[in-house]
Amino acid sequence: MLQLIDLHKTFDQPTGRITVLGGIDFHLEAGQSAALLGESGSGKSTLLHLAAGLDHPDHGDIKINGQSTRHHTEADWAEQRRNHISLVFQQFHLIPTLTVLDNVRLQARLCGRMDPDYEHQLLNRLGLATLTHRLPHQLSGGQQQRVAIARALLHRPPLVLADEPTGNLDEHSSESVMALFVDLVREAGCTLLMVTHSAAMAAYLDQRWRLHDGTLSREGEVA
Repeated sequence: MLQLIDLHKTFDQPTGRITVLGGIDFHLEAGQSAALLGESGSGKSTLLHLAAGLDHPDHGDIKINGQSTRHHTEADWAEQRRNHISLVFQQFHLIPTLTVLDNVRLQARLCGRMDPDYEHQLLNRLGLATLTHRLPHQLSGGQQQRVAIARALLHRPPLVLADEPTGNLDEHSSESVMALFVDLVREAGCTLLMVTHSAAMAAYLDQRWRLHDGTLSREGEVA
């Protein structure tokens, strides 16, 4: 489902050019989940942004469902994010003037994949069924993250990319939201790549990878 091939990324700094990703190779099969661990500044979010087309590599290729994105335009990437890739961030990115229900339906409406039965199931599983007419500012942090998760999953995207999705929640809320998130992703048949600094959150996923000094290695293996 997701393949990163010899991915390189550098950034210019006042002290000179730094290498963030130095030839990353990674493959995640459809339906699998993987956690991307690493210290702050190691390039975890950069790698995720490249996979989503929010930034572009200096060299290498990103394949989604076997298709190269090497020559993708911005419009091509926008189409990918609308129809095939869902993003869940630490910041909830809800539209403040829309109700819970309209926020949840946003991406499904954009890609034309509304599913009333699945919507009802998601809202109940995520504890949002009685909150559908509220606005985001009337919700707790945990409730807002549940709305973001429902929005990301309603159209059953092939690929979900998550960047510290429970980073703004307390420990108890983080564990409950993460367990539910992973269950729903698996039930929907989505592939999940999640950036986290927490070994506890990473333990919910099938694979754990660590980014260090521009290289990527599977936990328990030597880079």
